[in-house]
Amino acid sequence: MSLMKSLRRWGFVVAAGVLLAGVGMRALAQAAAGSGPNDAQIQTAVTKALDNKRYQDVKSSVQNGVVTLTGSVDLYSSKVAADDRAHHQKNVKGVENQIVVAGPAVDDVTLRNKLAEKLAYDRVGYGTTAFNAFTIGVENGVVTLGGSAYGPMDKDSAMSLVENYPGVKDVIDNIDVAPVSPMDDRIRLAEARAIYGTPQLNKYAIDPAKPIRITVVNGNVTLSGVVDNQGDKDIANIRANGVPGVFKVVNNLQVGDGEPDKSGK
Repeated sequence: MSLMKSLRRWGFVVAAGVLLAGVGMRALAQAAAGSGPNDAQIQTAVTKALDNKRYQDVKSSVQNGVVTLTGSVDLYSSKVAADDRAHHQKNVKGVENQIVVAGPAVDDVTLRNKLAEKLAYDRVGYGTTAFNAFTIGVENGVVTLGGSAYGPMDKDSAMSLVENYPGVKDVIDNIDVAPVSPMDDRIRLAEARAIYGTPQLNKYAIDPAKPIRITVVNGNVTLSGVVDNQGDKDIANIRANGVPGVFKVVNNLQVGDGEPDKSGK
């Protein structure tokens, strides 16, 4: 190899070495400053994504690709939406959501009762109300949703209703979605006919918010809700057990104020 070629190659290596050294120095400087190479672009994108009245009191900062959200919003759904918008920006590695839900102060008992009333009528008209059985717990504005939903849409609707209700500070999702099963669907319809088709129990089909709720998972049936008296609870239990293909019936029906529940079931 000629001397000139050797010098050119050596010179290229030196130049490349200087270039790499320069990149390394910039990386060290960025690390020392606590910022990543994309932080400025991320900050601009997040600021634009949150340019909406519902996020007017939300602030954002970016460090090494991690976005920190602070400030306040009126509804818990706005906190969730701000987090989602920040997460979807290019090069974001994570989001620290420190947003506070300011909103109105509502005591836990009142909040629980209001949510229970709203959920009772949620998706009325879709034909699945009697097959949803949700539980609600509230502590310091934090709502815990549990129980069983007939399908994903029923769960999503319940979650959306709670997340958008004033006074809710946070939501814990413990709702189970019943698995898709033609056998369970057949049992659900058969249970509904057997229970609501009984003259003594037909009254529970009048108000869609106060049905005898029928949960079916893998052939196992759970009855829940409130009935007027012990006789209604017993008849519902008998009718539910009489449906072909049912493996087990758990009777969690509660007897209303009119008569105490003495069965222990």
